[in-house]
Parts: sequence; C-alpha cells; structure tokens
Amino acid sequence: MAVVAVISAVGLVVDDRVLVGARIWFKPLKFSVSFVAYGLSLAWMLSLLDRGRRAGWWAGTVVTATSAVEMAIITGQVVRGKRSHFNHQTPLDEALFNTMAVTVVILWLGTLAIAVLLLRARLPDRAAAWTMRCGIAVALAGAAVGFLMTQPAPGQVRGESSIVGAHSVGVPDGGPSMPLTGWSTTGGDLRIPHFVGMHALQLLPLLLMALMSLAPRSARLADPRVRLRLVLVACAAYAAVFALVLWQALRGRPLIHPDGATLTVAGLIAGATIAGAVAALRSHASTPLPVKDVEPSGKPVEKELVP
Repeated sequence: MAVVAVISAVGLVVDDRVLVGARIWFKPLKFSVSFVAYGLSLAWMLSLLDRGRRAGWWAGTVVTATSAVEMAIITGQVVRGKRSHFNHQTPLDEALFNTMAVTVVILWLGTLAIAVLLLRARLPDRAAAWTMRCGIAVALAGAAVGFLMTQPAPGQVRGESSIVGAHSVGVPDGGPSMPLTGWSTTGGDLRIPHFVGMHALQLLPLLLMALMSLAPRSARLADPRVRLRLVLVACAAYAAVFALVLWQALRGRPLIHPDGATLTVAGLIAGATIAGAVAALRSHASTPLPVKDVEPSGKPVEKELVP
C-alpha cells in the first residue's frame, strides 16, 4: 500500500486526467494511505492477543489479501481511465466491480473475526482492551456504510443503468467538493461516516496513548480506573459522532453546512462528553484505594484510604 501511495502521488503530478470531478489518481492515493493506517492498526491489535493467535493470523492474512485485490482493481481501472466503483458500463467493468464487492465483504468478515478475538482476549490493561474493542466495533460500522453506497441512486435502475450507486446523497457525484477530501459541499456524502468510522482504529488508540503519556505527571491519569472511564466516555462520544455524521449524510446535508437539528445533536454530544469526562476525573478523588497496614503481630491488613 505504501508503494501504491507513492505511485499515486507521482500520478497526480504527471497525469492531469479528471474523472467524476476529481483527479484520476486521487482515489488510489486515498485508499492506499487509508489501508496503510488500517493494516498497521490491525497488526498492532493482533500482536496483543493472548489466545487464538493462529486464527488471528489467518484473519489478518485474509484482510491483507482482499485489500491487495481491491487496490489492484482500483489502480488498474485508473490506468484504463475508468471508474472502479459502481461501474456497469461494460461486462469487464461490471465483473471488476462485482469482484470488489465480494472482496469487501470478505475483508469485513475478516475484520469481524479479529474483533471477536479481541473481545475474548484477556488483556491486563482494561483501558487498552476497551479502546481496541470499541475502535474495531466502530470501524466495522464505518466499513458497513460502504454497502449503502452500492444502492441505486434516484434515476438509476439495477440491471439497466451503466452506473449504479453513489457516494453523494441528494446531489450527483462529481459536484462541488471540499479540497483534499473531495467530500460534497452541496449534499450529503456517505464517504464522511465511512471515513470517521474506519479511522476509529487509529484515533481512539492515539487518545489512550496520550493519556498514558500524561499519566506520570498527573495523579488522576495515573489511576488505571480513571483512564478506563475516560476511554469509555471517549468511545461513546466517538460512536455518537459517527452516528451523527451518518444521519447528516443520509438526510442529504453537507458536512460544512449543518442544519439546526445537526447542530442541536452535536451540542448535546459535546455537553454529555464534557460531563462524562469531568465525572471520570472527579471519581479519582472519591474512590477508596486499598492500603496495606501491619498489625503488631506482623500480619498485613488492608485498609481503605481516600486521597
């Protein structure tokens, strides 16, 4: 994937072709970079398994193989100057897209198998365990958004139209879009919840790493129970944001032009997250910590000390 990312970056410089309103090499660049992050995250999670490591190896191999097939088709279609997604223009284009559809399902099932293994794993740090479990669960939901994109858009008929499926909701694909991401600025865009969900695999573990790096300088964050509560608050907030951007996209609303309903829900999520974080931090001061004392006989006795 790193090699494909470099090739795609070169393609952006030397190839000025445009397809569906975007530079033609932009799609393989985005997909390859995303797969690099996705693969590294799954590899790290698999390395922490205490049991089922062989099953995890096979699941990771399935994800790797299907990702490679996916990227080979996307890159091959770019070379041909054709759309890789939703393309039914010729029997070859349709066969390639159908192959991608099968590999995506297999990739999703491979990731689901890894999620099940993580749920069964006995990891010593509960905050890390729940970070990985929540991250991969949200990532699975984000990946499943891709299946919504394959549904016929208004005016499309399965079996008759040359293009069946779309990223945008309420507007045609290829219209005005945001720089870099290419997300629609005039309608809903299912790539947004797809992106937000998939990258829970990276963002939630990064939050945990930040908390652990600050732990030596903070008595509250040094408490593993506080870190666990903060992680659970963050996971709930992230899942809520994913649900919000999915709801916004399905209603045909662009990300940068939210309506009153979207802003209201976003405010509620922000308020609940702040309240949850404050409660998690305050719990450190009220949770009794076991402290060992010694009786005159020399026998250790546990007492409770409130810091």
